[in-house]
Amino acid sequence: MKFRKFFWVPAVAVAAAITLTSTLVVAETTIRVTLQLPAKHSIGANWMAFKKIVEAESKGELKLQIFAAAQLYKDKETPQAVGSGAVEAGSVFLGRFAGSVPAVEVINVPFLFTDEKALRANVASGSAMRQALDAAMLKETGARVLWWQAFGRNIYLNNGTPIRTPADFKGKKVRTYGKILGWTVEALGGAPTLMSGSKQFLAYQQGAVDVGMTGASSVKTRKLYEVMKNMTLSFDSAIEFVAIMNGKFFDSLSKKHQDIIVRAARTVEQQLRNHIYTQESEDVKLLRTKMNVIDLTDAEREQWRSATKGVGDKFAKERGPLAAKIIEMVRK
Repeated sequence: MKFRKFFWVPAVAVAAAITLTSTLVVAETTIRVTLQLPAKHSIGANWMAFKKIVEAESKGELKLQIFAAAQLYKDKETPQAVGSGAVEAGSVFLGRFAGSVPAVEVINVPFLFTDEKALRANVASGSAMRQALDAAMLKETGARVLWWQAFGRNIYLNNGTPIRTPADFKGKKVRTYGKILGWTVEALGGAPTLMSGSKQFLAYQQGAVDVGMTGASSVKTRKLYEVMKNMTLSFDSAIEFVAIMNGKFFDSLSKKHQDIIVRAARTVEQQLRNHIYTQESEDVKLLRTKMNVIDLTDAEREQWRSATKGVGDKFAKERGPLAAKIIEMVRK
């Protein structure tokens, strides 16, 4: 007869083994991020900072995979891709939401934000304007705004006689990147031509447009100073991107993970905004060595304000109740 040996194992040891096994098999949640811009761009670096915080605070339970340079989706495709859940998160030019939420283009209303302080106050997380716009984007598209990503302020490029007053726009074709910006150009006396950022260099080189509307960082990174001689620092409106996440995906996360994401978003939002305005000043300083940079006098800037003062009223009237509400709250 064969005898089997039985060993008594303490319950504590069994429990410890189960706990260890459970710890080892905790599932990771992967968040894929789509970017039009390259990873080395400030927007890409901003996501890398977010990734570092989130992965550290979640102890690896949340993992970010960043696909830069339009590896997954182009900028114009991103709102639909994130809103539908085809990808979990991404960054996109704020104006891409204008079709669903026309009021987002309030950021392009000329001279609505009187200075950098006013702009910061209105685009800050928790501000009345942000709450209204972020809620509308989530409702209309399914994309939840995590944070706004500063990109800089608006400037103008041209060859020949530098642009100093609205009279200098008369009869000129001007590259724009949004509907409201087109209204601004018309108010200044020019003819707007909607054009993507990637097409600027060739368009300026070939003379397809007379004037270019863009940001100082783009002048540097795209080397637009090679084809345009003058840069006018109008700073009449801001350029903003938004970091977004699929709303249903965010809701599916645990409260702990949601809190980590929200805290990280607030941190990197301020980091980028502070960096962008410092970088913008440095870019302008560099560009002064490569082209003719025009600083408007107070009297010249007042001519711009006077010429474009009707754009805000038109925006409030034609872009819906939310647009009118936001114009009113910003002007108070």
